[in-house]
Amino acid sequence: MAQSFDVVVIGGGPGGYEAAIRAAQLGLKVACIEKRIHKGKPSLGGTCLNVGCIPSKALLDSTHKYHEAAHDLAVHGIVIDKVGFDVKTMQARKDTVVGNLTGGVAQLFKGNGITWLQGSGKLLAGRQVEFTPFEGAAETIDAKSVILAAGSVPVNIPVAALVDDLVVDSTGALEFQSVPKKLGVIGAGVIGLELGSVWNRLGSEVVVLEAVDAFLPACDKAVAKEAQKIFGKQGLDIRLGARVTGTEVKSKKVAVKYTDKDGEHEETFDKLIVAVGRRPYTEGLLSADCGISLDERRFVHVDGQCRTSVPGVYAVGDLVRGPMLAHKAMEEGMMVAELIAGHHAQVNYDTIIGVIYTHPEIAWVGKTEEQAKSEGVDVKTGQFAFAVNGRALAANDTAGFVKFVADAKTDRLLGMHVIGAGAADMSHQGMIALEFGASVEDLQLMTFAHPTLSEAVHEAALSVDGRAIHAIQRKRK
Repeated sequence: MAQSFDVVVIGGGPGGYEAAIRAAQLGLKVACIEKRIHKGKPSLGGTCLNVGCIPSKALLDSTHKYHEAAHDLAVHGIVIDKVGFDVKTMQARKDTVVGNLTGGVAQLFKGNGITWLQGSGKLLAGRQVEFTPFEGAAETIDAKSVILAAGSVPVNIPVAALVDDLVVDSTGALEFQSVPKKLGVIGAGVIGLELGSVWNRLGSEVVVLEAVDAFLPACDKAVAKEAQKIFGKQGLDIRLGARVTGTEVKSKKVAVKYTDKDGEHEETFDKLIVAVGRRPYTEGLLSADCGISLDERRFVHVDGQCRTSVPGVYAVGDLVRGPMLAHKAMEEGMMVAELIAGHHAQVNYDTIIGVIYTHPEIAWVGKTEEQAKSEGVDVKTGQFAFAVNGRALAANDTAGFVKFVADAKTDRLLGMHVIGAGAADMSHQGMIALEFGASVEDLQLMTFAHPTLSEAVHEAALSVDGRAIHAIQRKRK
């Protein structure tokens, strides 16, 4: 007799495992199918925990600490004669962090009575799921509801085919055992900038090739301009409008051909990272007769609450529209679990935060100034630099600023944009304000602790109306 569950989740990444846990908390019988093998062992947590968010942040933090010790502590009166680093130790620490977190998810499954089916899953017609274990024959599972959460994989491009340890995607870039003398990165997006920063801090000469003429086009223009200036000072050689036309491995080096406004060029690197984005992973996920429709980009079509075209089947995370972010997937997973259990739930897609974990960090929520203007909104903006923030000065970490975008007629907050130390955490203040429909005046009337970086949030809100205290502003009518 076939196994039967109230909910079967295909995919154990952030969206899948949170959906499974929440469904189990709501009293449903749940199974989660996950086929990932990491470091030779079955592993939950998806791309994020295994080869994405977590390991990249572990390396970013390790390399930032090294760079700070080597270059930035003398001003504090801390003198270190010789500062060195050990890449293998950094990698081992990264793997320990990953192992602790993925193991923690497994324990959460056990504690919540969730069945972890190790192998691959395919949606069949009639809300049945074909489960193929790592060893043994496939079996059919009956499910009252199915959640598709298979995630995404890096985009590969024909002009830069992956080659062992020389031409790698984001996963391979997290496994370098030594620092490449010269490193090429194709793509100046979130992944390319973060990975480029890791190896730049350890001494790599990093060249970033970006086909688009604009830098960080999704960001507010003022933030993007400041970021490009800062990254340039850090040593990242970012070349915009540079379209890669071919690569060739020669004597364990990678020759890259690209074109820009000045013509054709060729550059040779010790290693090359391909970081041009990600695509939904649907290979082997759907049978031909399951009834699920995909759009032209292979995303699963869903409504505003992640329902697919098949009743009782949902899809979340990187498989569906919207930003490919772990926290977006998590909230969708929990929303779907609530809906399956008969509760009311909704994700507010207007308040999803975007972050780039460079140093300084870049974070944003809501509309950019350019986006709001393109929608015909009469906007007003305010900006305040960390350079005159007491806490930032005390920490010797003064790069960047906070910016607010608001509706000039209603005073309602439309967006918050931060570049600076702690930007990711600080942006949640803007997210909460947006969630509650706050006005700029609401933020102006609040009391912020002194001295804190968050005082820049208060000053930026005051600046919207020309009222910032610690900056000389032109009088506004």
